[in-house]
Amino acid sequence: MIDILDFNNMLFMIPISAIIALVFALYFFRDIWSRDKGTPEMQKISDAIETGAMAYLRRQYKTIGIISIILAVVLALAGLVDSFKEYLGPMVAIAFLIGAGFSILSGYIGMRISVNANIRTAHAAGKSLNDAFVCSFRGGAISGIAVSALSLVGLFSVVFVYDAIIDETMTRTLHAVVGYAFGASFAALFAQLGGGIYTKAADVGADLVGKVEAGIPEDDPRNPAVIADLVGDNVGDCAGRGADIFESTAAEIIGAMVIGTAVVAAAGSAGLSYNWVFLPLVLMAFGLIASLVGIFVVRMKNEDSDVCKTLNKGYYLTIALVLVFLAIVTFYMLGDECELWYYFFGAGVVGIILGLAIVYITQYYTGDHKPVKDIAKSSETGPATNVIEGISTGLESTVLPVICIVGAIIVSYMLGYHAAPAGADQMAFGLYGTAVGTIAMLASSAFILAEDTFGPITDNAGGIAEMSNQPDEVRKRTDKLDAAGNTTKALTKGYAMASAALAAFLLFAAFFEIVSEIKGLSLSEVFNVNIGDPLIFCGALVGAVLVFYFASLAIRAVGKAAGEMIEEVRRQFREDPGIMAGTSEPSYKDCVDIATRGALRAMVVPAMLPILVPVVFGLIYRFLFPDIAYMAVGALIMVGTIVGILMANFLNNGGGAWDNAKKYIEEGNHGGKGSSAHAAAVVGDTVGDPFKDTAGPSIHVLVKLLSTICLVTAVLFVVV
Repeated sequence: MIDILDFNNMLFMIPISAIIALVFALYFFRDIWSRDKGTPEMQKISDAIETGAMAYLRRQYKTIGIISIILAVVLALAGLVDSFKEYLGPMVAIAFLIGAGFSILSGYIGMRISVNANIRTAHAAGKSLNDAFVCSFRGGAISGIAVSALSLVGLFSVVFVYDAIIDETMTRTLHAVVGYAFGASFAALFAQLGGGIYTKAADVGADLVGKVEAGIPEDDPRNPAVIADLVGDNVGDCAGRGADIFESTAAEIIGAMVIGTAVVAAAGSAGLSYNWVFLPLVLMAFGLIASLVGIFVVRMKNEDSDVCKTLNKGYYLTIALVLVFLAIVTFYMLGDECELWYYFFGAGVVGIILGLAIVYITQYYTGDHKPVKDIAKSSETGPATNVIEGISTGLESTVLPVICIVGAIIVSYMLGYHAAPAGADQMAFGLYGTAVGTIAMLASSAFILAEDTFGPITDNAGGIAEMSNQPDEVRKRTDKLDAAGNTTKALTKGYAMASAALAAFLLFAAFFEIVSEIKGLSLSEVFNVNIGDPLIFCGALVGAVLVFYFASLAIRAVGKAAGEMIEEVRRQFREDPGIMAGTSEPSYKDCVDIATRGALRAMVVPAMLPILVPVVFGLIYRFLFPDIAYMAVGALIMVGTIVGILMANFLNNGGGAWDNAKKYIEEGNHGGKGSSAHAAAVVGDTVGDPFKDTAGPSIHVLVKLLSTICLVTAVLFVVV
């Protein structure tokens, strides 16, 4: 049984970090909630946003809850089959429901904080840029701290309780706990996909009719779709991303722990302790503390300060502290059992460097740099050249991340490989090196999520300021924060995708580790997928096309819902001329209903694909080609992940670049607002909207869901 008071395993740091996180969160909460909520007009708009967001989440969570219960029943009943009972059953089903529930709760926390911080940020912008920045960033920080702490403490609690109940090996405990990762990924995909469809349907409808056809400003109160657009920022970028970050940390920590059990088994006579299993949890606990310090010190000096540089200073401090903690944890937990413990410290450093590299690459392609300026310049010759340049930029943006990811995987794997003691399975130790790299990169996730939630808070603040007719200087301040928020949102997506890529072999290996135990073989004996075999190649092809089809469904769903939104906005303008004249108020509720129905209707089929496709494919192969079924499923996961990494980077960075190219023109470049270049940039931005906020972020949840569903159901594909 796990001893939390054993100082050798350092697990006591988990409750300590959670308590410190709670103190910080309460401090920030009191600071935000003590701020003025602004004028009655501002409060009216904010209340409408919160009402719409809550109504959508209630309906979405009801759908997720019903499907989750059905899946949990299936997992529980599968345990009645004798050959499956050790790997499926009620314990896995309960862990699945806990993971799904906590993922939903993470999304709810993110949304709830955002809809209360946005109005306070709008009012603070009337005082100074720094006041607005502090309010919005601390609002994001509450979400980041709460979600990260919930992920860590929730997972550890399930492991602790299951270890006591099962009272067998840690390997057996983790086989039940993988249901937690599956549940977290499952709920996150629904939250991210549904929220993305909602927000982009509203955004596209509002922009194309309001800004292009009617020629009115963004967030103009005369636009019937503007409230739906502001609601969408919360349900997509806050609720969706909160669930996303939660599942990322949960899935990858569990995958690292499974590899830890493989290392213990592979060490042979070396007799390693379970410190190798617990290290990912302890490192995340220290990472949470590092993020808290980084968040607390972020300040803007004056109105001319660069927002992104200000945020980067906090991030640099966070990763510097993570490096210090990484050295302490690897030395203390591994030093007595591994002479080359510093190799694993090196693997963690590689993961952190990869995170930094992705930050810079993402900022280059989506910030105020040459790619964005080139898209803006191409807008002078019309929307077609804008779209061509944007697609080209998105495709190009995949190259540097892949080079960095390849280097990180090779170096972290080889460091772990060469740290293996004599006679041990070196592959297991190599994979553990990639695991440490992944967890070290994820250790700063609380700070990254704070940056991400900062984006929609500032976006909403700008909308509230515009709709309540605040002075121009207020909107200029919120626009400056919003432009930085677009970059931080793109950065978070790149960060999440990079962690998924670095964790790819980690999750593959966790799948094959379970297969190896079922078959009674070593990890190196089963971790061998030959896609030159036509039958296994078919699995790889299915994994690749799954990503394309999923992206197609997600983008089409936005287009269809946006079409309904456009027709509704046009109808209101046509039937009530008083809206444009400012003498009558548009019906915001009708547009909110259209976005809600469109999102809920369209999210179910694509969200079920990554669950049904690998399971159905694997079962077909189990009966037709039983000896290679698990290899074909492994090929499906691997190639699906590779294609997903590339597709998500293309969609995220291309969409982010289009968005900021439009903002660059709105600042007065290439003719400014109202020019033909601006109209072309708006078209490019609307094309990029479902790329960066619906399909792109949903795909990196999809690739982890592919692995976690196969972790849970691995026993279905193996014939002993």
